[in-house]
Amino acid sequence: MAKSASEQAPAAIRVGVLGVGVMGYNHARVLTDLPGAELVAIADPDEVQRNKAAGMLGCPAVGSLDELVALGVEAVVIAAPTHLHHDVAIAAINAGLHVLVEKPIAPTVAEGEAIVAAARARGVALMVGHVERFNPAVEAITKAIKGEEILSIGITRVGPFPPRMSNVGVVIDLAVHDIDLICHFTGSYITEVQPQVKAAVAEREDIALLQFRTANGVLAHINTNWLTPFKARTVHVATRNKYVIGDLLTRQVTECFDYRPDGSYSMRHLPVAYAEPLRVELTHFLQAIRGEKPPAVSGEDGVISIATAIRCLEGPEAAPAVAPTLVRAAG
Repeated sequence: MAKSASEQAPAAIRVGVLGVGVMGYNHARVLTDLPGAELVAIADPDEVQRNKAAGMLGCPAVGSLDELVALGVEAVVIAAPTHLHHDVAIAAINAGLHVLVEKPIAPTVAEGEAIVAAARARGVALMVGHVERFNPAVEAITKAIKGEEILSIGITRVGPFPPRMSNVGVVIDLAVHDIDLICHFTGSYITEVQPQVKAAVAEREDIALLQFRTANGVLAHINTNWLTPFKARTVHVATRNKYVIGDLLTRQVTECFDYRPDGSYSMRHLPVAYAEPLRVELTHFLQAIRGEKPPAVSGEDGVISIATAIRCLEGPEAAPAVAPTLVRAAG
């Protein structure tokens, strides 16, 4: 006998979004028509901002997490300023909500670890919004290097100064994405850090040249700044048998392989799926809530990334990395 539609599809998960700046608004926008989710309301203490966003989204707007809880949300996306992540996430977890917190998970390692511990104790799903993981070009690169011996990774993430940014520099705002990608590609974590950072025109560092070695021996570097007049996001991965180049903006991925003694080689463009990264990320979050998959970017992953970023700001004399309790291999 055929199942009814209600028996085939699980009930939609009731989600709220806390903080409706650029990222929070985009989370809410995607949730308005994401299968398996119901956007219950958005929340922001700024009445003008939340009402403007609610008008564009066509959803209710409230001023606080408590009001979202009163509306019966089961999960919350936290897109508030980073310095609020700890208090808001702990309050949401204590209310029994599943949490997706935007990157970085918290401004300090201790606060990030506290969020992870609280989620584990309460038995709720916790995921960190490292959205670049879900870029189709990143997924194509991950597939191309699967099973390969990775030798080195080079990532460039540059662009003009963003007027909205004031409380962090390029390491926390930009490089943390690529620290996470290095761990993701290698299935390891960073043990050695050799940073060079400089505040050239801004109050905080706006240039960073970062070199790393992972626990499994991969050398990596990140070049990031707010001085380039155009955006560039590129990844170069050298393995024993191939060289993979990915443009994360145009989503083009090229693979060089079949090296020959005369210096020639073969080249091909790899297929890259079309998908909005934020939509893929939120779909993974829903799957984690339902227990179908572990969180694609775990709380532990988020702590590893912010810990490494902080080491970059503290300099080479910073305390050595401690092996994380959980690092999942790429793919």
